[in-house]
Amino acid sequence: MIVKKISLVVTALFSMSMFAQESAEFSRDIKQDIKLSYLDSIKSTFKRDQLATKVDSLWMNELVSLDIYDDLTKDIQTINKDVTVDEELPTELLKQRLAAMNQKSPFEIEYNQGLENIIKSFLKNRKKSFSRLMALSEYYFPIFEDAFAKQNVPLEIKYLAVVESALNPKAVSKMGATGLWQFMYGTGKQYALKIDSYIDERSDPLKATAACSEYMTKMFNIFGDWELVLASYNSGPGNVTKAIRRSGGKTKYWDIRNYLPKETQGYVPAFLATMYLFEYHKEHGINPERAVVKNFETDTIAIKNQMSFKQLADLLDMPQSQIQLLNPSYKMNVVPFYQGEQHFIRLPKDKIATFVSNEDQIYAYVKHDTEFRSTSSRLAVKYAPKVKPAAKPAAIDNGDYEFYKVRKGDNLGAIASKYNVSISELKKWNNIKTNAVAVGRSLKIKSEETATVKTNPVIDKEEAIASADDKEKSTTVPQDYVVAAGDNLGSIAKKFGMTIAELKELNNLTSNNIGLGKTLIISKASPIIEEPASTAIASTSVDSFKKKAVSKNMGEDYYVKKGDSLYSISKKYPGVTISDIKKWNGIKDEDIKPGMKLKING
Repeated sequence: MIVKKISLVVTALFSMSMFAQESAEFSRDIKQDIKLSYLDSIKSTFKRDQLATKVDSLWMNELVSLDIYDDLTKDIQTINKDVTVDEELPTELLKQRLAAMNQKSPFEIEYNQGLENIIKSFLKNRKKSFSRLMALSEYYFPIFEDAFAKQNVPLEIKYLAVVESALNPKAVSKMGATGLWQFMYGTGKQYALKIDSYIDERSDPLKATAACSEYMTKMFNIFGDWELVLASYNSGPGNVTKAIRRSGGKTKYWDIRNYLPKETQGYVPAFLATMYLFEYHKEHGINPERAVVKNFETDTIAIKNQMSFKQLADLLDMPQSQIQLLNPSYKMNVVPFYQGEQHFIRLPKDKIATFVSNEDQIYAYVKHDTEFRSTSSRLAVKYAPKVKPAAKPAAIDNGDYEFYKVRKGDNLGAIASKYNVSISELKKWNNIKTNAVAVGRSLKIKSEETATVKTNPVIDKEEAIASADDKEKSTTVPQDYVVAAGDNLGSIAKKFGMTIAELKELNNLTSNNIGLGKTLIISKASPIIEEPASTAIASTSVDSFKKKAVSKNMGEDYYVKKGDSLYSISKKYPGVTISDIKKWNGIKDEDIKPGMKLKING
């Protein structure tokens, strides 16, 4: 019996070992059958440079972020040099520091109350921004200084790029000025900067800085004063010459400043304030963030055939965003090839080494990938199923419309409730794609009499079932958020899937500072569940009845709770708008406090 059991165990172990051996051989066969892609086979032959340095992703985000540009631009346009700012900086100490700066600069830097106010304003509101800007300056300032030294332009002009673009080569103003030095299209062409469908050299740090240097030299030959050169850069030489005439022939910036355009009056002081903060940042506790990669750690290589940033990123194992960052003048994420012209790509030095060592394989892959994509697209067009052109949407009935002018505090939901219509109808009548609606805009609203004349559409049973399945509606409505301890605009925007700019625009904020307990309107909320089409007609009449019933509750009081806003209160009472509450309670703005008694339908 024991012998029989032992033999069974031995047989089982032998079978298991044989099975394991067969499975190992089978898996080896499978691995041998897996074919490498063409890209992987090309990359497997690459010689690798082990001295690779990577660009930090956070630093790359700083380089492409437009937040600082938007804030600084608004500051310079709206800053009031005559308003005294409460900030720790003794006037006598500031005078001594400005005098020291003046001794080693060709600019006439002299103390005045307006300059002190702007310096203190930057110190109070923009410390963090300048910390980030100093990290960017480690990359860009060596480029500027090299170009200015060749033309004998003061190196301090480098600070002008901070004022102009917040050191962002992708910055574009409302007027269309582009790049680090904010050249308009005509000025860029005047200084031989290439601007076409693929390339905009106004965003090229090297070429745009060379053009800026040439402009500064020409303007100095005309005015002979560097402050006037800066003023002409901002408002044009014509405005400067007019200011000289109006001042009675005076030729110093501080003597003609009041005759210049308003923005230019704050432009040169903003430049000097920027210079001061960069020179004395340690004394004010501004700790510069460090740039991981400097400009001298990159290099360029001429491109022999057109290639996309994606192809380069795939081949060199680097983020496409890094290539965009180092090559901002290429608009389409493509390095083009024009006959008789050379185009260059800037890369970290270790990637340049990989490119040069494997150039033939790289161009072979680019050719293969480009041909494959063009063949695929031709086949897709050739064999795509023929479809009938989509029927044009039925024209909107040109019935009688009422017009409503949007007021501050209004939103589509409130307006729709007021006129007993749906939000989707409002958007359809006015060709509105989002839930945002500008203050002062006139909205078309079909009158109730005309709406009731419409015949109810016949709904097919199958269509009703299908519409009931498709319940989720993409439209969203605003909601409120009360600022808690530790919050900032960035964290709140991230929480609701918005940008800081959208959040500021929605709440009419002029700065990034927000107070604890402040109620913010958030446009991106959770989706509304749309009712099935088969019940839409009945629900409209029910909603209409409810709104009329609520309006009869005259004289109801509501006591404001912590976190309330006029918008959230209006939502508690269907048919009541923010404008109604303000009118009934004599409220001019939206400032309400906990415990305050409000009349509803009074």
